[in-house]
Amino acid sequence: MAEPAAQRRSAQVACGGLAWGPIWRLPQAQSWGGEDNVAPRQGADSGDSTNQGGESRGRVGHDSSHRNQPSPEATGPDQGAAAALQAAIARAQAELEALADRIQGPDGADGREILGFQLAVLDDPSLAAPAFAALGPGGVDRPTAEAAWMAALDAEIAPYLSDPDEHFRTRASDLIDLRDRVRAQLRPGGAEALQATAKPAGAVLLADDLTPSQFLTLDWSGGGAIVLAAGSPASHVALLARSRAIPMLVGTGVLPAGARVACVDGESGAVIFDPEPATLAQFAQRLDAAARIRLQASPALERPVLTASGEAVTVLLNIDDPAQLRNLDPRVCDGIGLARSEFLFLASGAADPATGLPDEDTQTQLYGDLLRWADGRPVTVRTLDLGGDKPQPGQARAEIDPALGLRGLRLSLLHPEGFLIQLRALARAACEGDLRVLLPMVTLPQEFEAAAALLDQALAELEAAKIPCRRPALGVMLEVPADALAAERFNADFYAIGSNDLSQYTLAAGRSHADLAALQRAGWPVVLELIGLCIKAAERRGRSICLCGEAATDPGQLEDLLSAGLRAISVPPPRLATVQQVIGAHGA
Repeated sequence: MAEPAAQRRSAQVACGGLAWGPIWRLPQAQSWGGEDNVAPRQGADSGDSTNQGGESRGRVGHDSSHRNQPSPEATGPDQGAAAALQAAIARAQAELEALADRIQGPDGADGREILGFQLAVLDDPSLAAPAFAALGPGGVDRPTAEAAWMAALDAEIAPYLSDPDEHFRTRASDLIDLRDRVRAQLRPGGAEALQATAKPAGAVLLADDLTPSQFLTLDWSGGGAIVLAAGSPASHVALLARSRAIPMLVGTGVLPAGARVACVDGESGAVIFDPEPATLAQFAQRLDAAARIRLQASPALERPVLTASGEAVTVLLNIDDPAQLRNLDPRVCDGIGLARSEFLFLASGAADPATGLPDEDTQTQLYGDLLRWADGRPVTVRTLDLGGDKPQPGQARAEIDPALGLRGLRLSLLHPEGFLIQLRALARAACEGDLRVLLPMVTLPQEFEAAAALLDQALAELEAAKIPCRRPALGVMLEVPADALAAERFNADFYAIGSNDLSQYTLAAGRSHADLAALQRAGWPVVLELIGLCIKAAERRGRSICLCGEAATDPGQLEDLLSAGLRAISVPPPRLATVQQVIGAHGA
């Protein structure tokens, strides 16, 4: 039998890192969850009777007061089908509870919270009400319990899948998870358990998509990776993968049916199926080199990072989700240089109706958690960078040119009621430590001043209500040529350079467009010249400046940035060791 030919696919990176191994696919005929098929977390005490899952569910408003109560619609003629559906929902709830209870220890906090969110949704009678209504009086054309449930859930899922906001589209995965779990309980024989040991250690999981409970059912203690034909970097599954450092790629398109081995490159966003022996050897060498760098750099990460000539370089973290900080010692960095607050859309808690985000109290707690983790180090939170192709909830207007439309601060200023909630929460959290607030997509100094005036308003409102608060430093993100060329005109407390968008807008070339990668590389000197102007402007104003984009993670570009005088960078946690090596060799 001929060996499969090597194939390479590009993908979006949900969690970085390198991995290779045999391919393992999701069994098609089996369902997920259940107390007997959950892999215990490493270090978990399976005898611990503390219901940690219940604590998490309490934070999302979980209320079991109506658990297992017959729905009002379950009183029609087809009470058998309605009762079967009610029982299936109850069994699915029990599965989720058992799964949450088995995920013990700090590593499982994110998983318990996600499962708590699913339980709260499943426990809401309005979710199943259309299905029970369909099983009421209706003659011979009444659907089966399974058909009624599927129709009701598909109708609930459809608006999420078609929402232009990626963060809302990702919520469909939780509903799909619930839909399929209950459906399995409605089929003859109930759900067939999938043993957690089914996935071989180190295997690369291939699937069209993956639900949160599927991820949590599997045993990841032996490593491995995930490659999805669909999926999203903003999904709950991506959050779980990042919290456990499982390399994950999404959006590859149709996956090869006969592939046996995969090399997952979470640095370049590519997967190679059935690599040639030489390619596999090269990949193994990269893995060994990465392991050596981590081993060599880990002790030194607790000390100031110096160039070869002894100049200190501030090394901060970029985070998309607080889960990335779990099990990470804050001493490995100088603080958080960019916390993208879009993670709020994945947070549990009471939602503000104006924005769809957690309310002010919940946001204050989340920002405070970042400061407590940083242990006195600075934390920079970027205000919401929505708009364009990621419209704010409730925004009906479609953008003709998404990248050039209502984005970032422009959108926040257009909806000040939601922006003020975030600013008040940030001002309250600033009492906990060195909090800094970064404004994205700023073009003119007048926009910055308008945001500063809203911050003043937020502080005045808090002080009038006698709520403790403190004014955080307010900075501007230099990511369009207009503000990069006029950086000195902004009365900002600090600057940050967003090299990704600065490159995109300077070269008029989308950075995610594969056919324009060569243009991005060739245009780098022009972008570097603009960055140099930003660095000099910050020096003249006596303000700090940091670069938060991907340029800081590329060894060649980082060398150029250091030569241009940059002395502060912010990078994703997995790149800390690599950038330290580049900095340590600079100027040798």
